[in-house]
Amino acid sequence: MGFFIKALKRSRDPLLHDLILAMLRMLTSYRSPKHCICGQIIKNRLKASREVESVDLLNCHLIKGIEAGSEDIDILPNGLAFFSVGLKYPGLHSFAPDNPGGILMMDLKDENPRALELRISRGFNLASFNPHGISTFIDSDDTVYLFVVNHPEFKNTVEIFKFEEEENSLLHLKTIKHELLPSANDIIAVGPAHFYATNDHYFSDPFLKYLETYLNLHWTNVVYYSPDEVKVVAEGFDSANGINISPDKKYIYVADILAHEIHVLEKHPNMNLTQLKVLKLDTLVDNLSIDPSSGDILVGCHPNGQKLFIYDPNNPPSSEVLRIQNILSEKPTVTTVYANNGSVLQGSSVASVYDRKLLIGTMYHRALYCQF
Repeated sequence: MGFFIKALKRSRDPLLHDLILAMLRMLTSYRSPKHCICGQIIKNRLKASREVESVDLLNCHLIKGIEAGSEDIDILPNGLAFFSVGLKYPGLHSFAPDNPGGILMMDLKDENPRALELRISRGFNLASFNPHGISTFIDSDDTVYLFVVNHPEFKNTVEIFKFEEEENSLLHLKTIKHELLPSANDIIAVGPAHFYATNDHYFSDPFLKYLETYLNLHWTNVVYYSPDEVKVVAEGFDSANGINISPDKKYIYVADILAHEIHVLEKHPNMNLTQLKVLKLDTLVDNLSIDPSSGDILVGCHPNGQKLFIYDPNNPPSSEVLRIQNILSEKPTVTTVYANNGSVLQGSSVASVYDRKLLIGTMYHRALYCQF
């Protein structure tokens, strides 16, 4: 089977591609990710037997208006937080499968902040909006751009918006599609039309995605995009997921969710990346955020990935937030900031902090606001 997978990866002829795909379908029967994770190898990668002990934070409450996921969060230096809400992802549960996604905003400088949905300019297809990873960029003239990984009808695009604060709205500027972005997950903006993005799969076909994951092929990557150049700058990940950049802009951090790793890569002037180190963790690492006051990395984690994929309201997925200090040192410090068995928050995917205020988002559940 490995021979056919490699041949499929190399094939450029559409007919040959279809032939190899048909042969693969004959060699193995299709089963959805919801059922395929019964294999022991997959169970190990999903940490299927892991449970967490609660680590509570005082003064927390669920954010009103977020009921069906807040997969990613990004906070501006002035305390305005953006939420990517309503993601529908193949193989995962959804509490609002028929509702489009959106972008919400919260002003963390307010005494009692509330989430407000941002209006999006006319001409953008709101009905198919399915936002995933997000990132903001502030230009030299203080223009704020919001980059959004979007899966309209389960396809892959990157949307660039201009944030208009006075109108609480987003002006859509551009839709980016590219063959090197077949399965985009997260994004970190490094310019007004420049970014790094992760692909969590090599293939876009659902069957091949399953096969790729099941065979542990390590074909996922990080792509650099600019108007002048698009290239793969790091590869060999099991499933590249969250991505962020160090405060000094010298290093890129990449979460490999199924390998339970965070990769530290050095960024070069030509935007290529070179791996420096890998930090192993005992959890599925999703999105990465940077504490602006310390440079620490906050990680939204899934302690038990099987519960995330096989949703059971009586045994829901748990949540976990880690803080990583001094990741460039020989012995980084890893501490648990928050953990819950799913009784409060299910399937944490991101945690972002601003002025001792912590936001925790989820794949398809609620979002938590804490003061500490």
